[in-house]
Amino acid sequence: MSPVISLSQLILEHWRQGSRYASADTSFAGQLGLSDIGASYNEVPAGKSGCPFHNHQVVEEMFLILEGEGEYRFGEATYPVKAGDVLGAPAGGAQTAHQLLNTGTGPLKYLGISSVARGEVVEYPDSGKFLVSSHTPDGRRTRFVGRSTDEVDYWDDEPGA
Repeated sequence: MSPVISLSQLILEHWRQGSRYASADTSFAGQLGLSDIGASYNEVPAGKSGCPFHNHQVVEEMFLILEGEGEYRFGEATYPVKAGDVLGAPAGGAQTAHQLLNTGTGPLKYLGISSVARGEVVEYPDSGKFLVSSHTPDGRRTRFVGRSTDEVDYWDDEPGA
């Protein structure tokens, strides 16, 4: 652990999903010794987004655009963004759903800073999905992605119910 990190020395994970999503990114808050703040560095190729349109019910996020240009879809609005812009994504419902899209010709590079929560619900308005996740202090994790149409009764399949 070091209290100083150089972005140029971060090891990025390169990934691609379908024709619309791709990024080279990494989380690095833990390398700085931080546990209550999340931090990531992201490089999104031209014409791509690093994530689907989504909102967090618990976690708040902030993005600092370092290089490139894009569109920030936030709720029902879309905002042009460029290097030096700071974007907020407060916790909430569909009105705080957000997504960054690279509209430039080079990579869109940005820092993502967030609060950290042991439990979270994320909604995806475009696809009607939701994600529920939690983790315990000892590292045990629970994660489920689904739709409300998958809902079962609370007592479903309980012995003696």
